[in-house]
Amino acid sequence: MQESTTGDAFLNIWHHAMFIGAIIFAVIAIIIYLFHQVKVSGVKDFKQKYDYIRQNEIRTYQICFISLGITVACLINTYGKDSLSFDWVWFMVRLFISLAGGVLVGYIAALVLKYYYPTRLYKKLKKWRYMPRVNPATGNTMRLLSEAEEDVHLDEGMQAEENVFSVDYDVWVDEKTKETKIEKYPGHLEALQCNNCGFYTMKVVREEIVTAPTQDTEGELIKYYECQYCGSVRATQFQIARSNDAADLLAALNKTGSEEGIDLINIEIIDSTGQKRTYNFQSVEQAQKFLNEYNS
Repeated sequence: MQESTTGDAFLNIWHHAMFIGAIIFAVIAIIIYLFHQVKVSGVKDFKQKYDYIRQNEIRTYQICFISLGITVACLINTYGKDSLSFDWVWFMVRLFISLAGGVLVGYIAALVLKYYYPTRLYKKLKKWRYMPRVNPATGNTMRLLSEAEEDVHLDEGMQAEENVFSVDYDVWVDEKTKETKIEKYPGHLEALQCNNCGFYTMKVVREEIVTAPTQDTEGELIKYYECQYCGSVRATQFQIARSNDAADLLAALNKTGSEEGIDLINIEIIDSTGQKRTYNFQSVEQAQKFLNEYNS
């Protein structure tokens, strides 16, 4: 009798704690979400808004979903409150189900943020990137220059970064005062920063296999880098990964011919680890240039 009373008292405390925990973590998720939205709304500069969303939005939503997963786990742990007596077997089964429920919420959230949300995030970022800029000094609306027009405003190092797709620059010009604003965005391909000139133009020019891979073990290779701007070189050792061949994509683009009616070219590349990267281009020429660079 004493044991049953003690068990019921523990169960009441447990249910109370789980209910309070569910409220706390639900409130945490709401506060984090609202804080993020207020923070985004408070950033007036479009470029700064773009950078803040790109760097923080998915991470913020991950924290929100983790909090919601814990909320679900706590709520499941309150099932049977005030109607069931304490039983260790039932308690452990419910505890396991609650953990499974919380993990399921987290897993579904991870899938959404990995496969579905990046498309929506891209559209949101595109909106702020191409939102017409206003010259704060004159109030004039600025015009975004085309790729051909902007080169005259970029130095040789900036042009080299764009040529290897490591960085993308947007140039806005006030056509009445001729004032320009240059904004820097991440490019489609990763390039290392050169220790000599400081530009992100260090790319692989040659690979040498040190140990050939087998079915059971990975191999090793040495990648030789050269800066496309100042010519500095260096070498780094890596594990061998299966190469991605873009030949089929290039052939398909070559068959496209005229660009009439083409608004957007979307390319998805899946590497050997299953990671998917999506790239968008506004012309066949730009996509072909990117694939040639990627394949090399």
